[in-house]
Amino acid sequence: MTSSLYAPGTLTTTRRQPRILRSKTAIVGIAIVALWVTLAILAPLLPLTPPNAQDYMAMASPTPSSSHWLGTDLLGRDLLSRLIFGSRTVLAVAPLAVASAMLVGIALGMLAGYFGGLVDLLIGRISDVVLAFPVIVLYVILIASVGPSVLNIVIATTIASAPGIGRIVRGLVLELKQQGYVAAAKLRGETTLHILVVELLPNCRGPLIVDGCLRLGYTIITIGILGFLGLGLPPPTPDWGSMIRETTTVINVWPHMSLIPSVAVVSLVLGFNLLADGLRESGKRR
Repeated sequence: MTSSLYAPGTLTTTRRQPRILRSKTAIVGIAIVALWVTLAILAPLLPLTPPNAQDYMAMASPTPSSSHWLGTDLLGRDLLSRLIFGSRTVLAVAPLAVASAMLVGIALGMLAGYFGGLVDLLIGRISDVVLAFPVIVLYVILIASVGPSVLNIVIATTIASAPGIGRIVRGLVLELKQQGYVAAAKLRGETTLHILVVELLPNCRGPLIVDGCLRLGYTIITIGILGFLGLGLPPPTPDWGSMIRETTTVINVWPHMSLIPSVAVVSLVLGFNLLADGLRESGKRR
């Protein structure tokens, strides 16, 4: 009986396995995201033609060939190369924008939830004004006003997303600040900053990580929409949204030019959404 209860590789292996890896949804999401991250990192080392190099011979017949596996665009630029180098742009801008929005949103939410009163009212009203605008309209107004660039996309994402993140954090802090460990920290004479950062923030991390993964997907879609509207990163930077916009006029003749970057956007967004669902599932398990 003893040998069967403590046989190696039974209970101990299961317990040591991270909970997120027990979710098939999370594994699929991690695999998709990891694929794109790997391609983005290795892009300069892969045997690809430069993303902006033009093959004038291929312009007459831009369909997939041995020289261009996914074909070329209207300017004779290799689609596979632009797709992979475009992933570097997306995976650099989207996390940076979401991280900036998370920092501002967490700060506002913690201040509103912890202090309440006038601080909560003021932050709440400002958030209401920002959230009253449709998100894509707000993005278009901000980018069209200041011009397309990485910095401006980050600023626009921060302004548009921080109020929603703040609402989530505020709700968590309102509940957590009633816990005994917060009262104990106050009795020890800890500063407000210590209570917010050390006592409250770590206990908010679960919902925030899930929300961050979802917002990465939303931001990738937004970057694609801005590129499609001509408000994305300035050319000739490879940008999935711009790749779709530049080829819509010939979609009936060469649909692969638009479909390939569209599938790329969908796959990466799906990966982050599946990862968020997997994190939510693993968080419910004990």
